[in-house]
Amino acid sequence: MTRLTSQEEKELILFIKDWIKAHGYSQKELAQQLNINSSRTSEIANKMKALYKKGGIFNIAKNLIKIEQYWIKVKKNNFEDHSNFTKEVKKPYNQLDLDYKLDLDELMNQMEKDHKID
Repeated sequence: MTRLTSQEEKELILFIKDWIKAHGYSQKELAQQLNINSSRTSEIANKMKALYKKGGIFNIAKNLIKIEQYWIKVKKNNFEDHSNFTKEVKKPYNQLDLDYKLDLDELMNQMEKDHKID
């Protein structure tokens, strides 16, 4: 493959910076996914150049898509874990073995009946 021109490289780096911001991640997290030690822009650019040499812009896109799919999966799992937690918290009356859907008047009548002093 030919090399990226300096203009293409600049545009690619700007795209990547916007892309990671849109997903709420940082260059450090991108560097981890790219298996590079440094999160510096120059190191990310070098990785993009290496990917380009191995398969052109298609190879860069393929790798970024894999990373994006992983990030979406992680966020979805975190959201599901959080929503499961909140669902459990929303059922506090289950511990008391009460049917909290009973009519309030019926509940009040039952309480008065239970505590009626003869």
